[in-house]
Amino acid sequence: MTRKPARMYRKIEGQVYTRQEYMGGIPTVRVTQFDTGNLTAKFPWTLTLGTEEAGQIRDIALEAARIKAVRILERGAPNEFHLKVRRFPHQILREHKMAMGAGADRISDGMRRAFGKAVGHAVRAPIGAEILTVYTTEARIGVAKEALRGAAHKLPVPTRLYVTPSAS
Repeated sequence: MTRKPARMYRKIEGQVYTRQEYMGGIPTVRVTQFDTGNLTAKFPWTLTLGTEEAGQIRDIALEAARIKAVRILERGAPNEFHLKVRRFPHQILREHKMAMGAGADRISDGMRRAFGKAVGHAVRAPIGAEILTVYTTEARIGVAKEALRGAAHKLPVPTRLYVTPSAS
């Protein structure tokens, strides 16, 4: 079965669906690492990618944004950054898989009792939610801005970049 377009899951609709202990057959979260880079050093600058609109971000999009940011950071600022994914995809997405083709009307109930099967995870992000954060040195702020700009293109919601000195 093919993956449905992201526009189907972008809006926050319905109640929160997160209790995995009551469900079976849930796919794993596709975000492989939530902390990347130099995890031991203290960096003086913090760059944060925040949302401008409320929406859902699928774990696939979150992982694509993380990979894009890490690629740019490793090329431009090796060992001078710490990238942190700030949100965990708790929301479970469901999809009602319809039978298509000839004879499908005899084996399908249509939309009757259409609860759906778990197909993935998403982050429910309100306005101003912090999605990605990069900690870096003053000399690498430009590289970190470019990395977060590239990561923002992978996300389905409009974003804004915040640059602040680290509190330390």
